Amino acid sequence: MPLVAVIALATAGCARDGFYDDRNIDYVEAQRSEPLVLPESRNVQRYRDAMPVPQASGTLRSSERFSAPSPERLATGRTVERDFVERREIGSDRWLVVGADPGMVWPQLQDFARARGLQVQASDDARGVMETTQGRLSVRQGLREGASEVRCDQAGQPLATCLDALEQHLGARTATASATSLAGQQISGEERLRFEQRSDGEWVVHIPLDIDRVWAELHHQLEADFAVEGQRELLEQNPQRHDFLVSYMTVTERGRGFLQIVLSSDVRQTPQQIRLVLESEGAERTVLRAINESERTFTEADGRELLERVAGLLR
Repeated sequence: MPLVAVIALATAGCARDGFYDDRNIDYVEAQRSEPLVLPESRNVQRYRDAMPVPQASGTLRSSERFSAPSPERLATGRTVERDFVERREIGSDRWLVVGADPGMVWPQLQDFARARGLQVQASDDARGVMETTQGRLSVRQGLREGASEVRCDQAGQPLATCLDALEQHLGARTATASATSLAGQQISGEERLRFEQRSDGEWVVHIPLDIDRVWAELHHQLEADFAVEGQRELLEQNPQRHDFLVSYMTVTERGRGFLQIVLSSDVRQTPQQIRLVLESEGAERTVLRAINESERTFTEADGRELLERVAGLLR
């Protein structure tokens, strides 16, 4: 037998216990150990599950076929970088929008209550509501994907000083807190925004949220994104009527060719005024429409393209 083969057999025989210990099959001999039990005197606020499993709503039946949701399309309107904590308001109502899911924000609200020494009277992890002697803290799913709305109120009225303190507290944190049992508040992107073409050809967007929440979020996003002179601009906003007047360069106008421009009475490419209108269809049901306010043509394709951009600001 060649010397090389002898050396290979010798090293293979001692590889298990030698310098090159192969541990790939050690799991076969692994034994189940008893779970770690912490003493009853422990601080329950300090020790909790690092990776909790949220409670599922409903049951999965083997007879049902599961279809994975389609991937979310890239939003053309998402051009402005968002802060981790932002303010929203409409009328006398005030709240915060945090760039993280409710399950990530809830532990930070608990930390806020402990740091401020608030006396917690009741706390509901599933609903994201904490009642204290000083007021009510709550978090719920925001309008945009991966965002939460945080409120601090007393008897239904927002507390300005509490919101200021919360904004500072949450702004100093990152979105890496441990998730808790708020997974039930998650709303998929397809459920949040749904496009529909009506029988008359008009395109609308259905949003399953309260009209005031939608208006406040849309107002904030339009002020940031519709600020390009000659292309898209926010001209007016009315919280009582829940609408916005914008100046927008439609897809039809942008697509005019050289010959069309030469033969037209107006050789310039100019935007036109369009009113974005929110209409309530009941509790947690809002419709977004785009209505032409100019004498120029506003096609179905123009309406769809504009609503796509605006809806992109809400995702």
